[in-house]
Amino acid sequence: MEWFHPDPYILVLTGAGFLIALVAWLPLALRRLPLSLPIVCIGLGAALFSLPQVGLDPSPLAYPNITERFTEFVVIIALMGAGLKLDRVFGIRRWQVAWRLILVTMPLGILAITVLLGTLAGLPWIVALLLGAVLAPTDPVLAADVQVGPPKGGEEDEVRFGLTAEAGLNDGAAFPFVNLAIVLAAAGTGEPWAAKWLGYHVLWEIGAGVAGGYLIGRAFGWLTFRIPAETKLAQTGDGLIALAATFISYGLTEMIHSYGFLSVFVTALTFRHAHRSHDFHREMHDVTEQVERLAMMVLLLLFGGALANGLLGALVWTDIVAALVILLVIRPVTGLIGLAGLKATWSEKLTIAFFGIRGVGSFYYLAYGLNSMEIDGADRLWAVVGLVVVISVFLHGLTVTPLMRLLDRSHGRDPDAEGVPPPGLQGPGAGEDASQ
Repeated sequence: MEWFHPDPYILVLTGAGFLIALVAWLPLALRRLPLSLPIVCIGLGAALFSLPQVGLDPSPLAYPNITERFTEFVVIIALMGAGLKLDRVFGIRRWQVAWRLILVTMPLGILAITVLLGTLAGLPWIVALLLGAVLAPTDPVLAADVQVGPPKGGEEDEVRFGLTAEAGLNDGAAFPFVNLAIVLAAAGTGEPWAAKWLGYHVLWEIGAGVAGGYLIGRAFGWLTFRIPAETKLAQTGDGLIALAATFISYGLTEMIHSYGFLSVFVTALTFRHAHRSHDFHREMHDVTEQVERLAMMVLLLLFGGALANGLLGALVWTDIVAALVILLVIRPVTGLIGLAGLKATWSEKLTIAFFGIRGVGSFYYLAYGLNSMEIDGADRLWAVVGLVVVISVFLHGLTVTPLMRLLDRSHGRDPDAEGVPPPGLQGPGAGEDASQ
């Protein structure tokens, strides 16, 4: 067919059209199947980049800066969406499941992964610490199937709430440990590290991130819902305001050298609190979800292509064992330790502990760490993280639908019924009016 020589630009447009159609259709098609959107995307990417006509190798090793920025973009969009859809009013007692996962489970996970990779895998301890911080957080992007539904959607049982809140908070909470590895690497040159890490990377960057996110969320809440005029932003009916809040929150707090991930999530929570029952939150959430899903699919197509081009080639057998231990032992055990004493059934605790999904956040942290410090063997580090994410995508993607449907039925909810919220856990905050 000599006449068939389409312009590359036309091919890109056609491919973008198919991708957007898949973004809209696949979640419906996969709703009742033991299959997830990320699995499909990785498979499509591997198939696409295996074609001899496609000469591009989308390896993160070849494009370190693009990898860092693209994964950063996807994560901040996901964090805004996660914060907007949480109906539960913020509070120490109401959010105790999240605090347990952030303050107990994640640090224990970082420690356990560091020890595992430093001993079994034989990695240098600073590198093992970096990977511990990279692989401990639950991902806000790929965990959509175990998160709560849209604002006022009535799908906020304790399991979905706990995993959503954890994913929203722990990306920012893991950053000090990533920076700890970076400053320890620099300490080898004689630079003092303890005061810099504790004073700057912990106290300042966390405190300024939370404060900046809160102030920006208050400002957007006032402009959107409270300003006494027809010019209030809610009158636009345009959910793009959520993207504006995301970029402004992340940009301004990064300018003052604080944790932008944490800031975006705090901005989203504060924004939502400004008028919890307003329908405009649904408009904003829908826009962020669509942008997030599209960006996630592009990223996972590229990840599938990287896998097809040998991303896992540097693995040794101990890395494979370590990846399985991280997902099947360390996360469940540390999750159960963090949830000890919580008023919940064993099935709820086990579900929360099991679904510690790893994904785009781990890609970002590794790219950030490698771009910030000199490390030998970056190909092996990408192979380890890539393997953990692949196993997580398939392990959790194949089990999420049957397990979450089983959990709903155990609480007396028909997962196939429309508009019937699960009763969830009758514990702290579960019976309180979330619209306050």
